[in-house]
Amino acid sequence: MIPPPLIALLKQHFALDWRGIHGASHWSRVRRIGLCLAELTGANVRVVELFAFLHDSCRRSDGRDPGHGARAASFVETLNGRYFALGDLELGLLVEACRGHSDGGRHDDPTIATCWDADRLELARLGITPDPQRLCSAAAAEPGFYRWAARYSASYAGHYL
Repeated sequence: MIPPPLIALLKQHFALDWRGIHGASHWSRVRRIGLCLAELTGANVRVVELFAFLHDSCRRSDGRDPGHGARAASFVETLNGRYFALGDLELGLLVEACRGHSDGGRHDDPTIATCWDADRLELARLGITPDPQRLCSAAAAEPGFYRWAARYSASYAGHYL
């Protein structure tokens, strides 16, 4: 569960439209997709849940914003111990997941892979069909899961206008 004080901080900190394409509703869907995927991948659910709400929290633009992952990673480090408590291993996973989530890469760690896949599967909300070949985990690319996540995300297409 995301602590309410963290939600309040994010609401104050987020520079874009809270209800926009990279705002709280996107984060909630990344969380749901990520937690469902974590059941299949064995990912650390604490990290997946925090990633969902933090990965885009430092965006300055809804368009191209190449530094937002690095800014989110730095932001995460300032929050640990104040808004949540992660050990070194979990914190390292969360920082790496935030830092690299928009670079288009792949990762072998099941937690980081789950974070990135959850975010990529949420592209359907923008009318973008996620490429199964660009997903990190076999579980995310499994046709049944992939179709469910894409439909779930796409059902929110156009809700930002």
